[in-house]
Amino acid sequence: MAVILQITFKLSPAMLGENLIEPAMPLAQSITQEPGFISKIWTENPEQGEAGGIYLFDNRKSAQEYLDMHQKRMAQWGATDIDAKILDISQPLSKITAGPLATLF
Repeated sequence: MAVILQITFKLSPAMLGENLIEPAMPLAQSITQEPGFISKIWTENPEQGEAGGIYLFDNRKSAQEYLDMHQKRMAQWGATDIDAKILDISQPLSKITAGPLATLF
């Protein structure tokens, strides 16, 4: 069953916005090769120095394995206050509201 992995963390505002795009390109490309990965929405709040993402994985095991590896990688980038959750998806309600993702259920 597909799950959401929600990650937020603190990062220097100087590393966000346009400054994040080029350095994060290899990371973005590598994420697409992770087992069970379906998609990611990149999130940031430069005013608060927060960044993160909302990931969709096709199973909980893959999401947890990715999280375990990615937390170490984020710390190497200087991220602090890392908060992560793996959440189940309510498929019946998501079918009503998910638009293009509804085809996954």
